Amino acid sequence: MGVRNQLSPSIISPRKLSRCQIIEKLEADQKLNFKDQVAVVTGGANGIGRAIALKLADQGAAVMIADTNKEAAIITAAEIEEISGNSAIHATDVTNFDLCTELAALTADSFGPVDILVNNAGIAGSSGWHSRSFSTEEDWKLTYQVNVIGISNVTSAFRSQMQNSRSGRIVNIASIAGREGRPGLPHYSASKAAVISLTQSTALEFAPLSIRVNAICPGLLWTSMWEEVGSRYTENNSLYKGMSARQVFDAMVEEKIPLKKEQTPEDVADAVCFFVSDESKNITGQTLNVDGGFFMR
Repeated sequence: MGVRNQLSPSIISPRKLSRCQIIEKLEADQKLNFKDQVAVVTGGANGIGRAIALKLADQGAAVMIADTNKEAAIITAAEIEEISGNSAIHATDVTNFDLCTELAALTADSFGPVDILVNNAGIAGSSGWHSRSFSTEEDWKLTYQVNVIGISNVTSAFRSQMQNSRSGRIVNIASIAGREGRPGLPHYSASKAAVISLTQSTALEFAPLSIRVNAICPGLLWTSMWEEVGSRYTENNSLYKGMSARQVFDAMVEEKIPLKKEQTPEDVADAVCFFVSDESKNITGQTLNVDGGFFMR
């Protein structure tokens, strides 16, 4: 007798909800994972960054899109408005620290202090890099300025907000190229290896503040950047002569990835959501490969 009376009506009467109603409730609950939280995504207008921004918005977060491509950022922000009605944009060059501090101030004014920071902005080289078979000094300088110093700039700009709240989650987007050097793109591989090391150092520094810092290494994703990479292979690698950039990409997926599946921006977005959720509350300083088994060492 006592057991039944001690249970709440929602527990003793699950049959009152139809299967569709239960599914709808579970989906609604899931979308509240990041409700009332503030997220910033650099390079959030296109590709991986866009997928991350849309996923966070779908989970309830207010999203600030920081990108040099203002037109594309406006389009992505409009998509977010349809999902959650809570977005803003800032034309951010991550190599300019003053613009990064401006981004941090605008975020706080628009939504409140940041909870989630995704450092996604990145480049593969300086202008014309895909048409060269070697790395120039400008490739090295600009790639490091964006991919490494840019992360440091943005993280530093938001540090005080996270420090004051003694909480925060940071995810840096590295690359599988940072796990193992790639021929023809030493400047890019080295910069992404630096991102992994920077992630570990920042995680150690921020741990006493209860701020977690992790990184993700995407594998082979068909993006505008990879289209340029594919074009470079067709021009400078005899194995791929006469092939289109997409054919090069498909051949590499078949050759390099045990699961034989290309990765998608949405795959990376899912991993980001794991790292910024409470499901990973005891994980920091780690780098997760989202690569179909490309790199296993």
